[in-house]
Amino acid sequence: MTEFEEKLRQQHEDSMHRELEALLTTTNKAEAEISRKDFDGFKKLFHRFLQVKGPSVDWAKINRPPEELIQPYDRIKARGLPDNIAVSLNKLAVVKLNGGLGTSMGCKGPKSLISVRNENTFLDLTVKQIEHLNKTFNADVPLVLMNSFNTDEDTKKILQKYKHHQVKIHTFNQSRYPRINKESLLPIAKSMGTSGENAEAWYPPGHGDIYASFHNSGLLDKLIAEGKEYIFVSNIDNLGATVDLFILNHLMSQPADKRCEFIMEVTDKTRADVKGGTLIQYEDHLRLLEIAQVPKAHVDEFKSVTKFKIFNTNNLWISLPAIKRLQEKNSMDLEIIVNPKTLDGGLNVIQLETAVGAAIKSFNNAMGVNVPRSRFLPVKTSSDLLLVMSNLYTLDAGSLTMSKKREFLTTPHVKLGSSFTKVQEFLARFENIPDMLELDHLTVSGDVTFGKNVSLKGTVIIIANHGDRIDIPAGAMLENKIVSGNLRILDH
Repeated sequence: MTEFEEKLRQQHEDSMHRELEALLTTTNKAEAEISRKDFDGFKKLFHRFLQVKGPSVDWAKINRPPEELIQPYDRIKARGLPDNIAVSLNKLAVVKLNGGLGTSMGCKGPKSLISVRNENTFLDLTVKQIEHLNKTFNADVPLVLMNSFNTDEDTKKILQKYKHHQVKIHTFNQSRYPRINKESLLPIAKSMGTSGENAEAWYPPGHGDIYASFHNSGLLDKLIAEGKEYIFVSNIDNLGATVDLFILNHLMSQPADKRCEFIMEVTDKTRADVKGGTLIQYEDHLRLLEIAQVPKAHVDEFKSVTKFKIFNTNNLWISLPAIKRLQEKNSMDLEIIVNPKTLDGGLNVIQLETAVGAAIKSFNNAMGVNVPRSRFLPVKTSSDLLLVMSNLYTLDAGSLTMSKKREFLTTPHVKLGSSFTKVQEFLARFENIPDMLELDHLTVSGDVTFGKNVSLKGTVIIIANHGDRIDIPAGAMLENKIVSGNLRILDH
């Protein structure tokens, strides 16, 4: 860095620190104490953001991981299970990332409270899965929710309803960081409040914040004191992320000195996953490579399914004592994801974020496990919601499994147009969910509704042009059909 750049960097840092101190004076003492811890983490991130220039990886150093570091799931499953798997279960806690809102699907409040199947929300299904596990094996696996300031209050109100379930539920909050004005590199917040003019001033800094927040909350120490050794971490909207006893057994059966401290579940890429982060070998370590870190000239190569065959499902198994060790030594170095956003008023801001999987390079004996696609069933859009609500899946004890009646193990490719984006509108367009057991591909665009007991097979494309409407009649069977034009069915 030139002397000028160094002075400028120092200036930005000093100004940021002054602004943060000023913000802390706008709230009460207890709140300020919590926020000061958050700000300590933010300052470290901001310091590194000012230091880093250019892509954080040298493309020439990237190699495919050696085969022994990414084990096929079948090999792990072939080892079977010991009689006393309950002993291992009692050393596990399940952590669900619950910081997200349902805004992208037109819902207010936490995404985990959206109904996805038979009136069950993501949270209901999670609680049912863990309760089933605890009852079946007479175990004590607790559920831990990492909330954000956006989801904490609403989630806590709902937790009352699980009081009589056989699952202990803990929560902790991820940090609250200030959005930065892209031009001035200063916070846009006027005070520590989160409403009114400050409604858009704060953000939860990505799931990589789990390590610091979990440690700061005291919950990490509490779980270790209770004899827990590993956490299984996943996104709450991934309905495939259930506790896998074979992976758990693999972790627990390693000799103490060769204990694997981190497993990342990866699965084979399809065309839909080309942007997903992938595992690489980089300077003798396994490392997560995200698309945001890839130099522009290599983005197409990164997206290629031939060179990078797998992607990160964000289902992670992590050693609790290892998290404690790395946090206390302050030696977890997560790549910064700079997320630019334009607020409603047109202001350009940046959010500094980190990803939970990026920590893989800091843990000992880390490895990937290439799991079946069924362990990755995220619901990010109404197209995903249609799949999980359909007869492609059966629901048992909170877990969704692909119907035995489907001949293919892959799910159909579904693309629903903008009329289906919001959950309320989506539900209003189906009298009930069509039979999709033999469907390969569905594209729907425009003002389309579905009557009762519709059956879709093969490739079905339904396009209502602007101003037109198509009502698919009750009992219709569409196989390899394109439907376009105008079709109104009115009650007589």
